[in-house]
Amino acid sequence: MIKLNSKIILEKEFKKSMKGYSIEQVDQFLDQIMEDYDAFEKQLNELRAENERLKADLENSTRRQATVQTPTPNTNFDILKRLSNLEKHVFGSKLSE
Repeated sequence: MIKLNSKIILEKEFKKSMKGYSIEQVDQFLDQIMEDYDAFEKQLNELRAENERLKADLENSTRRQATVQTPTPNTNFDILKRLSNLEKHVFGSKLSE
């Protein structure tokens, strides 16, 4: 679970002391962190959108596969039988002579 975002980082206040860190350096570093968080959030949103699109594509593909009926494979015997019937029909009694 993500606990921070760029707004929380921007609004974070630190106590000041005499021998503390340079305020400018801390602010610069926090600015870099905010930029990273914004980039991560953008990338995360893009990946979520892509994930949803891919899920929808997969679901549509699965539906299309279910509706497409695969023809039964023809064996050589089936082909020869059909060819014989076609020859009988086209040439008729000439074949038996």
